[in-house]
Amino acid sequence: MLYRLFSFKFVSHFNLIIMYKPFKILLPFFLFTFFLFAQNNAKSNKYLILHADDLGLSHSVNKATFQALNNGSVSSASLMVPCPWFLEAANIISKKPDLDIGIHLTLTAEWKDYKWGGVAPSDEISSLLDGNGYFYPTVKEVIQHAKPEEVEKELRAQIDKAIALGVKPTHLDSHMGTLFATPEMFMIYIKMSKLYHIPIFLPKNAAEARPELFSLLDKDQILIDYYNMMEQKRDPKEWLSFYKGVIKELKPGINQIIVHLSFDDEEMKAVCKFHDDYGSKWRENDLKTVENKAFKKYLKDNKIVLTGWKDLK
Repeated sequence: MLYRLFSFKFVSHFNLIIMYKPFKILLPFFLFTFFLFAQNNAKSNKYLILHADDLGLSHSVNKATFQALNNGSVSSASLMVPCPWFLEAANIISKKPDLDIGIHLTLTAEWKDYKWGGVAPSDEISSLLDGNGYFYPTVKEVIQHAKPEEVEKELRAQIDKAIALGVKPTHLDSHMGTLFATPEMFMIYIKMSKLYHIPIFLPKNAAEARPELFSLLDKDQILIDYYNMMEQKRDPKEWLSFYKGVIKELKPGINQIIVHLSFDDEEMKAVCKFHDDYGSKWRENDLKTVENKAFKKYLKDNKIVLTGWKDLK
């Protein structure tokens, strides 16, 4: 996998080289040498997926996330299919096949006055819904009520709907980590990956906290070595320094930093009221940081290679 990330950049140059007859004689030696060089170089490189969660949550989130994707400030994003602004996002994605977009599998609706239910018919997933027909706001409540067969039905409905509208998911991940909450949930998560042949977000460093879950995995299912995201209760003045600290500690391999993007506008203030963490100001801070010239320079100075989920296949 790391070899593919490194070597694809050289293919066009290599094709030009072998057009010359003298080089054809040395081709086997060249290929062997290049393979060793690429393999060693790839192992020492620090690859980073700069990933934006919650696409589809709102128009503000969509606008900010596509802005960051289009200007190269983030390299991938994931889409919340049950959310009210999913359709806008899906229509844009279907016209831009080069975008690196996954599905943010969603079983919670955490905001006070901004809610959604499931994609599957409500009478078929009743254990996932509260008395008003919405998803529960917390992971704890989902676990208390959810029937595994209804979880599977809803996740399949989300993936199927996205694909039907032209989204070609590069990966799956889990909103609020719900699918990491119990072994039963985790096995459904793994099943979705196998059923649709789509990789899932499974960071190795999370295994330290939940070894009982990661013992259920095949080794080839773990694609991310290390991940991080903004801490709660962080002073906005410390935003850039926090992310610089994360970048400084990145190790060789595949890393992922998760950000949450939007504008601090009236729409997001209404969506996120009573939520300072992951609220509208929080999300605009993330946007300003990933677009910050100093942040981008810091990535370059630390020899971070930006990549995406598409490159991991």
